[in-house]
Parts: sequence; structure tokens; C-alpha cells
Amino acid sequence: MRSIAALLATVAIASPALAGGPIAVEPEPTVAPVVTPVVAPGIDWSGAYAGVQLGYADIDSNGGGLDGNGFLGGIHGGYLWDFGNVVAGAEVSYDSADIDLGAAGSTLDDMTRLKLLVGTEMGRSLVYGALGAAHASATDAAGVDLSDTGWFLGAGLDYAVSDRWTVGAEFLHHQFDDFDGTGTDFDVNTLQAKVSMRF
Repeated sequence: MRSIAALLATVAIASPALAGGPIAVEPEPTVAPVVTPVVAPGIDWSGAYAGVQLGYADIDSNGGGLDGNGFLGGIHGGYLWDFGNVVAGAEVSYDSADIDLGAAGSTLDDMTRLKLLVGTEMGRSLVYGALGAAHASATDAAGVDLSDTGWFLGAGLDYAVSDRWTVGAEFLHHQFDDFDGTGTDFDVNTLQAKVSMRF
């Protein structure tokens, strides 16, 4: 009898714990995935390149009466070194022109440049500054050939449409003081589109 009573007492004590049913389990907190910003892949700009350019020139003789504007175009070639975020290089370009300078027979005939470039890459784009020496040839109203060397500075943007081809635009301001001893100073501003093939 005592055994049965002890058993009944044990069941009576345990019953409240069993009556509650299964214990609810708290769900684990959900961790949101980390979103990594997408950056356009860059390219290695190091190497040689060559191409063509075409654009527009505006010429001001600073009161000399020899002003004009018109198209010019030509070829270029150079080499770039990619140092990570900084890209530097050198380029030679030649432009042919036939821009009337306002006096009968006076024209700007061509320009050749030796250019130094320093820029930064942004994905597949290269933004750069440029400066260097420029040599220009002209013809005066008497048909005499003139030429002189000056300086220029400017900026440009190139975009790599593939690992081999780039397109871009470039603005340059040129200064020629006392052009070929004539006493006339020339400012020449050019804006050109460029297409280049990388080797």
C-alpha cells in the first residue's frame, strides 16, 4: 500500500510539469547578407598605343587681327605606365589644318605636339591632365611660310571599350608668343575626339 501511495504522490508531483506540453523554441535571429558595392573592373593601361583624332580649333591673335576657326585632324602615338590608381605617359601627335586666319591667304597649316600625361583611372575610364611643347606652321598673306614653337596644357578623358580599343575627348589650350618674330601672339584652343588602338 505504501508503495502505491508513493507512486501516486510522485505522479501527482510530476503531472504539472508534463501538463504544459512541449516547450516553445525561440527562432534564431536572421542575419542580413552583407552587400558589397559593385565596382566597374579596371584595366591595365600600360603599353603602347596609336590612333587618330579629329576636332575643332579656335584661334585668337590677341588683337593682331589674325583670328579664325575650323577643323583639324591627324594621328597620335604614345606609351603609358600604369602605377595602380595613377597612370603616366608620353605622346606625340600631328594635326593637319587649313584654317583661314582672316587676312587674305593667311592660314594655320599644321601642329605637332610632344605631350606628357598624368591621370587617374576610374573603372574603365582614364581622366588625365596634359602639358607639353607644340610646334605650329602657318602661311602669311604674302605666301611666306612661318613656324614657331610654343606650349600647351589641357585635360582629357579616355574610355576603354575593350582591352584593345579606347575612345576619348581632349581639350588643349596652346600659346605661341611672338610667332616666328612677327610680334603677334596666338592662343589656339582645340577640342578633339580620339580613337586609339592599344598594343
